[in-house]
Amino acid sequence: MCANSRELASVDARMGVKIPMHKSLMPRSTIAALLFALSLPAFAQQAATPQIQENAPDRYIVEKGDTLWAISGKFLKEPWRWAEIWKLNRDEIKNPNRIYPGNVILLDRSAGEARLKLLSDTVTLSPRIRSESTSVAIPSIPSSIIEPFLAQPLVIEQDGLDRAPRVVATEDGRVNIGAGSLAYVSGLGDSKVATWQLYRPGKALIDPESKKTLGYEAIFLGTGTVEKTGDPASIRIISARQEIGRGDRLVPVGPPQANDYLPHAPQNALSGRVLSIFGGLREAGRNSIVTLNRGARDGIENGHVLALYRLGNTVEDKITGGSARSENVIKLPNERYGLVFVFRTFDQVSYALVMESSRSVTTNDVVQKP
Repeated sequence: MCANSRELASVDARMGVKIPMHKSLMPRSTIAALLFALSLPAFAQQAATPQIQENAPDRYIVEKGDTLWAISGKFLKEPWRWAEIWKLNRDEIKNPNRIYPGNVILLDRSAGEARLKLLSDTVTLSPRIRSESTSVAIPSIPSSIIEPFLAQPLVIEQDGLDRAPRVVATEDGRVNIGAGSLAYVSGLGDSKVATWQLYRPGKALIDPESKKTLGYEAIFLGTGTVEKTGDPASIRIISARQEIGRGDRLVPVGPPQANDYLPHAPQNALSGRVLSIFGGLREAGRNSIVTLNRGARDGIENGHVLALYRLGNTVEDKITGGSARSENVIKLPNERYGLVFVFRTFDQVSYALVMESSRSVTTNDVVQKP
């Protein structure tokens, strides 16, 4: 499992906390509290100890189809604080131990504070499940929803496809082609890549705060395999999500990203906006994909969980009394209504799955560290 541990540093520079030189002058309870605080990862200091669900089981046997988020929700009221109760450090978050169907997770309360443990034993599953492979680790969030977004570029920088190989002609000179047809491609050179994905630039991703273009959505058209090298080369279209034509660009198929990072809150304060909702929708709900205007350069990483807020309106407050009249403009507070889980990051933007939502998600909504 993965874990994002930021050790609370010694006492002063890293935490901004000063411990008096003479501990003997301090109450014993204060000393104990400070020592306990210094023993915890920094992200565990964001709030009180994670709250355990009232009906949390003492142990749970992992099943095929489980996700880390769903399992953590069985134990915790705040599922994204999973890494804290496992007592994982930052390196473990990025390089997680895997959890597999049949593993036993124990809620240990013996040390005075709850802690999750993965037992070395593996329970034999039912015959129906045992006949299927249990060698695949359970994902963080539902793979069926995000898999298409893990293997495709999705976002391209401005002019990012300009130097990519392009379709210069189609079989029989048709305007558009689909699966089974031939496309003639210029620019493959001496590439040994056999399978390619086809794209065309989509709408601009404009930051609602800076108004700058952060990139463009990449419209996935389909896949093709090289039948004959040369310039142009012959590509057989093996799948087509949309019609393919002259000018469309090719990108080599790369390995999909893993979905094995632990849910965790960012270490530092972080705020951004919802740029767009996948599919061009105006509103979305749970299990929808949203684009955020923050990426790797802003400190966003896979596994980050962010809270969703609706921007508070501004209203006029008019007060009239006798001959006096006053008018104030009041900014209403932002209202928190859900959570998103970041599963893929680019330099300036990232993609997140809506995990919880009590109202519709809309563009320009705020995301913040929970």
